[in-house]
Amino acid sequence: MTSKERFMSVIQGKTPDRVPVFPLLMEFASSRFGANYRQFASDGGVMAQSQLKMLDMFKIDAITACTDAFRITADLGAEMVFPDNKPPYSARPLIKSRADFERAKNKRPDANDKTGRMYDRAKGVAEMARSAGHSHMVLGWVDMPFAEACSVCGVQDFLMMLYDEPGLAHDILDFLTGIVTDFALIQLDAGAAMTGAGDAAASLVSPELYREFVLPYEKRVTDAIHGRNSFVKLHICGNTAKLINDMIDCGADLYNVDHLVDFGYAAELYGKAGKAFKGNLDPVGDILQAKAPEEVCEKARNLVRLAKGKKYMLSAGCEIPAAVSDEVFAAFCAAAGKG
Repeated sequence: MTSKERFMSVIQGKTPDRVPVFPLLMEFASSRFGANYRQFASDGGVMAQSQLKMLDMFKIDAITACTDAFRITADLGAEMVFPDNKPPYSARPLIKSRADFERAKNKRPDANDKTGRMYDRAKGVAEMARSAGHSHMVLGWVDMPFAEACSVCGVQDFLMMLYDEPGLAHDILDFLTGIVTDFALIQLDAGAAMTGAGDAAASLVSPELYREFVLPYEKRVTDAIHGRNSFVKLHICGNTAKLINDMIDCGADLYNVDHLVDFGYAAELYGKAGKAFKGNLDPVGDILQAKAPEEVCEKARNLVRLAKGKKYMLSAGCEIPAAVSDEVFAAFCAAAGKG
């Protein structure tokens, strides 16, 4: 099987020759390519080459065009900060009031604008797809509307808006859903075979708030991608145990399980729903701080055993830190071939 065939066999409920390995590699990838994070996040070509280098160095089955959560925010006109050694961010919230929102609506960015950060990511996806799309799974990346709203408004301010100005919150989410959808579709057009969709801030809300302010907009993005006969991976960091059943309702094809969630519990729920899932070693406690490569391999192999018979892919709960040694990461990847 090729890596792509192996990956898709899990999505389709078939039996792969081994468990696919699908880690999230960002700073780890850029550091091996020799780029600082500013270069990785600012140049789609650097991002693509960093991801492609991972395929040369390690036995992984998928790569993702994920660098940061401020592509749309930047293209809406936010003042951006690009540090050398950490992800870019906006200097201040772009929308704090209804008046700010009305101004933002009049500056709706075009995802095909070649000067924009959205287009830059699509450019990187195209390079990844040309080089590896025939053999490996290449994923684009968007942040779901709720996560985007937190980037545009500031996390704390937007969470308060859910209570103080719910109508404005919904208007912002509705507006951003259209842009997120456009962003996903240009990456599909560039050659992505699947879209990774982050919604980390959603782990901070109750199931009731999730169902009102998160789920409907996730569904709209997911439906648009499915309308192109493509697939969605939903990635929500944090303890999402209380949200899993609602997350399943968004219709994604693959779900990430953070290390803060009990693996057995998540495996049971996703297994009953017939959904593919991946995770959930602690990137720091289980991988970075491991005393030996064999320790990481055994912990990863235990997850493979626990998920046997289910639609599972081997991954950490979130991004692999750059400080993890190549030897340790290779041992993690090797666990997929051991029952």
